[in-house]
Amino acid sequence: MQEKRRSKRLKAHLTLNVSNLFKQDNVNIGALNAPITVVDVSKHGIGFKSKDIIPLDYYFNAALHLGGEQDCLYCVVKIIRCVPSENNEYLYGCEFIGMAPVLNYIFDNYEKSLEE
Repeated sequence: MQEKRRSKRLKAHLTLNVSNLFKQDNVNIGALNAPITVVDVSKHGIGFKSKDIIPLDYYFNAALHLGGEQDCLYCVVKIIRCVPSENNEYLYGCEFIGMAPVLNYIFDNYEKSLEE
């Protein structure tokens, strides 16, 4: 089966805390209760698991540490997909919003570190 994604997914084992979940029209539903475990990242987005039900088309700010301290990526992500998973969890797909292509080196460095 051929991959149809715009960029390669890289395995990740990161934990995020969401302190503010919002929509573009200033609708804010606050923090999430359950932890978020990032399962993969790509140049265009992240995939994560959580026990919380999070509505689609909401945004949150994220700080992803992909390697060294200088490789911290501060970004806004939009939730675009939700699929029920095992253990009463949900698997979410998110896309990066307004990500500058100049930051692609962070993903390139992360991919190289996984290969080593």
